[in-house]
Amino acid sequence: MPYDLDFERPVAELERRIQTLQRRGERMRPDDRAQVATLEREVQRQTRELYRSLSPWQRVQVARHRHRPQTSDYIRLMCDDFFELHGDRRFGDDRSIMGGIASLDGRAIMLIGHQKGHDIKERQECNFGMPHPEGYRKALRLMTHAERFHMPVVTFIDTQGAFLGLEDEQRGQSQAIAENLLVMARLRTPIVATVIGEGGSGGALAIGVADSLLMLENTFYSVAAPEAAATILWRDASFAPDAAAAMKIGAPDLRDMGLCDALVPEPVGGAHRDHEMAAAHLKAALNEHLDELTRVPTAILLDRRYAKFRNIGVYARPVPATVD
Repeated sequence: MPYDLDFERPVAELERRIQTLQRRGERMRPDDRAQVATLEREVQRQTRELYRSLSPWQRVQVARHRHRPQTSDYIRLMCDDFFELHGDRRFGDDRSIMGGIASLDGRAIMLIGHQKGHDIKERQECNFGMPHPEGYRKALRLMTHAERFHMPVVTFIDTQGAFLGLEDEQRGQSQAIAENLLVMARLRTPIVATVIGEGGSGGALAIGVADSLLMLENTFYSVAAPEAAATILWRDASFAPDAAAAMKIGAPDLRDMGLCDALVPEPVGGAHRDHEMAAAHLKAALNEHLDELTRVPTAILLDRRYAKFRNIGVYARPVPATVD
């Protein structure tokens, strides 16, 4: 997979040198093959160094990578079986939210996640991962179904945000999101949410009220996209890297602030470089948290969930000014 992000240019240059040598095919000399091996080791070394200290904006770029695994990819790689459920029973079926009953190492779960699509046709059908109200109502229907049959709920978050079209507002976009927040806060079954890419605004929060919030290490979760925040604060979207740093939206920052319960490690170079390894790490983390949560009595589970969200944020009284 090409190194196509801005900060990966030094590694991309090494990759081009490797490809130039490899194009010689059978005409490659022994010293050419030795040089290729040396360059490949250097690519791995530089990639590890780059991804060991990503800036907040670089992490945003990795989270948005077009080849990053999506909900459908994780379902294929992690689940023994999956039966997709469609429609909200009110308006229609929104493909930007996919969900259904899955088997995870023999455990029946209700799995719900954002889906952006892989090629341009699928992306258009999925509205680029920005759900309509019927998508959130479908998610709500599946979650109440899970509660009825005592199945844990697992959600995958990966969206810029809920779609902002006029027809969406007319069909009750804000009401659909608000209803999800209310129901998830009271849902009498364990909920584990994982940010697998972008976690944008209320569109992400609508399936993010959970007992455990996991984040892949190169993801972000924010009240607004960095570009939107930069436009509001500095009236210039080019300040997005500064906004990303100021808002502390990356997974490590959110873990340090207590908003994220656990980081899920990614393969060297990001989840888009090795879907199978990324899925294996996520599956192990989900099993660990589901094992813990399913042992907790429902009443205690709900009390913990309530306390978890009540304790988010810190209020500090302003320090009175002193007169010298």
